[in-house]
Amino acid sequence: MITIKESTREDVKNIQSLWADGDVMEFIWPGGLQETEEGVWEWLNRSISIKPLGNHYSIYEDGRYCGETSYKIDEANRCAALDIKLFRFARGRGIATRALSYSIEEAFKNGAETLWVDPHPANSKAIALYERLGFVRKEMPEHVIEMGEDPNVFAYMELRKQTNQNLLQSG
Repeated sequence: MITIKESTREDVKNIQSLWADGDVMEFIWPGGLQETEEGVWEWLNRSISIKPLGNHYSIYEDGRYCGETSYKIDEANRCAALDIKLFRFARGRGIATRALSYSIEEAFKNGAETLWVDPHPANSKAIALYERLGFVRKEMPEHVIEMGEDPNVFAYMELRKQTNQNLLQSG
């Protein structure tokens, strides 16, 4: 059974091990991100303190930690950045689709009109996942670049609320 829950202090060690995993972080932080438990907690606390404009979720399958998903809404542009990371054992089994769909629903419910992701162009499995969920490649908007995202390094993909509603109705 898949469980997607708001992350809490109790999830910090799991998040820390996820970030430290070189395979998980291959396309964004080669070799993994070595962060202290306290550093992860401070980051997580900032992430969840902005609810409902953002939230972080821990993903479990039958009680085993699989990864994380999150969203963060930019109110000025009514858009939200999405993220998902899974351990290798959890990939290719529909867990990412379910978890990311949950984040998509939450971001739209809390005011986002457009959602975006920026996978590394070599991460073909992530790109295929986003495309299955209705994301389309576009030129990276200036406001996303101003946040520090690099259009020369990452592929920008977005999903509009109306597109998502149409997909849900036709599916």
